[in-house]
Amino acid sequence: MNRTTYTLALFAVLTLSNTVAWAEESLVTAVVTPFRQKEIVAVDNKTYQDECGSCHFAYQPGLLPTKSWEKLLNEKALAEHFGENAELDADTLKIIRDYALANAADKSYHKRSRKIAIATEKGEAPLRITEVRYIKRKHHELSDKMVKGNKDVKSLSYCDACHTQAAKGVFDEDTVKIPNYPNWED
Repeated sequence: MNRTTYTLALFAVLTLSNTVAWAEESLVTAVVTPFRQKEIVAVDNKTYQDECGSCHFAYQPGLLPTKSWEKLLNEKALAEHFGENAELDADTLKIIRDYALANAADKSYHKRSRKIAIATEKGEAPLRITEVRYIKRKHHELSDKMVKGNKDVKSLSYCDACHTQAAKGVFDEDTVKIPNYPNWED
């Protein structure tokens, strides 16, 4: 291998590893972690699904880091949960909190959760999924008319209004159908 080819190959490897390291923790983690999958782990805890899902979409714990769930899932925070009283008995709260903490973005091998974990590792813990830098970036091309002005969407917090496979933890663009915008493509 001549020197130019070697230099180009080395440059390509370094560029790839830096790109992957930005999206994951490292090239090694991205390549050799056998459990890493693309999307987010779907909710598989009946108590979590029933209690959280009774008021809103049961957001997958992989959509927020541990530090966010710690702030959201305690007695004081649930007494004033985004303007609502969502208090739970101690046993139910423990089940839900333990589940959310064990499956938070920073504990996941799923690619989208890892990106959320990296986007939230510095600074204050976001209390809303819509405050996560990664989520904002993924939705930046949507106009207010398509979201807030859309009677069938209302807010980015209604993930399942557009993400047809959200309950399964799938948020790929090819599963997005924005109500009242049938021909929309990013």
